[in-house]
Amino acid sequence: MLRSDSVRQCSARAASDVAVTGLGALTPIGSGVAKTWAAALGGISGVGEIDESWADELPVRIAARVRADTGQMLSRPECRHLDRSGQLALIAGREAWEDAGYKGAAGGGCGLDPRRVATVFGCGMGGLGTTLDQYEAMSAKGARSISPFSVTMLMPNGPAAVLGLETGARAGVHAVVSACASGAESVARATELIRLGHADVVLAGGSEAIVRPLAIAGFAAMRALSTRNDDPKRASRPFDKNRDGFVMGEGAAALVLESTEHARARGARVYCEIAGSATTADSHHIAQPHPEGGELAQAIDLSVERSGLSPADVVHINAHATSTPTGDLAESRALRRGLGTALDHAAVSATKSMTGHLIAAAGAVEAVFTALALHHRTAPPSINLDDQDSDIELDVVRDEPRRLPDRPIAALSTSLGFGGHNVALAFRSV
Repeated sequence: MLRSDSVRQCSARAASDVAVTGLGALTPIGSGVAKTWAAALGGISGVGEIDESWADELPVRIAARVRADTGQMLSRPECRHLDRSGQLALIAGREAWEDAGYKGAAGGGCGLDPRRVATVFGCGMGGLGTTLDQYEAMSAKGARSISPFSVTMLMPNGPAAVLGLETGARAGVHAVVSACASGAESVARATELIRLGHADVVLAGGSEAIVRPLAIAGFAAMRALSTRNDDPKRASRPFDKNRDGFVMGEGAAALVLESTEHARARGARVYCEIAGSATTADSHHIAQPHPEGGELAQAIDLSVERSGLSPADVVHINAHATSTPTGDLAESRALRRGLGTALDHAAVSATKSMTGHLIAAAGAVEAVFTALALHHRTAPPSINLDDQDSDIELDVVRDEPRRLPDRPIAALSTSLGFGGHNVALAFRSV
């Protein structure tokens, strides 16, 4: 385990604990949190064939897509004015906001001071779909065919901005862009806003919708994607000896975070608390994690240290676990370095085996899963793990959910992103 006196001195218990009071999700395995959680516990895969003709000539023809019809969940103007990434974010954000007990925007009827409300939302590639569609329209019909909403639809801060408008946030609207770590880093930054006293309530999360030819072809060219086109539901297989890459997915998830004091004062239901968080950078490679996971291990160590927890308190981990040969191994080494022998007693879930890799939304979805795991004292299973890699020394929850202890416990969620981004979130039961 990685410790230092300077870390100890800077990691005293924060003045303001952070409660998770609302959850929202729109994923390949469910429309809404309840359906997504039920599917995760049931080991349901959301991966399928891409049935559009544009995929016929691609080396990868599978993906994990949201099956819900966003046109039935949003108004016509919202569908016309928002990229798909913004649509998914708005649906998930609304669910989380309502789940926390808020109705309407701050400064309206929900009893919140808008200057004490913020949003922090991640998006990796922004409105890629809009960019491609508008370019094709201009090429075919000229500049006059371009939508007047194209710029606001394609900008990476679009999802954060629309949720800022939805909630009436005036304490800040922040867009985190750190590739596949974006959703988790958004939760970390939201936690900091509350602990620093800059906001009482923050809507945080991530969204991504890039199941498009350019993105699929680009990731395939990197050899990052699974090529199991003939067996899509078993293609995402984290920690398995025969894993061959991740499955591209889309979706969104949101969490309402607020100071525990604020939540208690209004009698809110609290799923759990975010006890601590940490972000680090590898400075190693633009696309590959450090093979020994040193800086991810540091993030894990710091998140636990800043929480006032010990590694022994951590009984569950929702791992990044994308199903890539190098990434899964590096992460397992990081977990060992960060938690030491305490890792032997932690139940590890690899939920991308079911959802696929939702890029910027991944860490947010997995934060939702981690909060629910503590709330329900249940670790979701990992599927498709037929032959665990012998070099990965983890107690992975396989096939069936696992009951977690009824005593006070803690859990971690880890995320990594291209560019060397590492995020560790530490959660505590209530």
